[in-house]
Amino acid sequence: MLSRFRTVLAALWLGLVVTLAAVAAPVLFAGLERVEAGRLAGNMFRIEAYAALGLAAALFLIERRLASLRMRAGQGSMLSMNLLLVLGALFCTVLGYFALQPMMEAARAGQGRLSFGALHGISSVMFVLKGLLLLALVWRGAGTT
Repeated sequence: MLSRFRTVLAALWLGLVVTLAAVAAPVLFAGLERVEAGRLAGNMFRIEAYAALGLAAALFLIERRLASLRMRAGQGSMLSMNLLLVLGALFCTVLGYFALQPMMEAARAGQGRLSFGALHGISSVMFVLKGLLLLALVWRGAGTT
């Protein structure tokens, strides 16, 4: 039951990431002025980043519990591939949004070493990597439920 809940949470997070990247952001930039689309997209990515923190915390606790149960049964350790996938997705969120977003704002103002475009590219790579890590987590969970 706990592993199914983990898979559902991971799938919801993955769905949010895919929807933002493949639907919401492209629609905004296709239909609005670039500045307004960027402002709205930024708000949506902010919401996703904070939701990601909560989802990662919940998934971390679930994975720790599942790992503890496996360890007690003599079938593994506290460090599992699923836990690494959750931590990787969390890292992508922290770096991709919480570290790079302030740097992107500074770059817009002409400050910092990297351009806005370069920082946006790095942030986009982190977002795609997060999606791939979540896809792997969902894929692994779907095989065990």
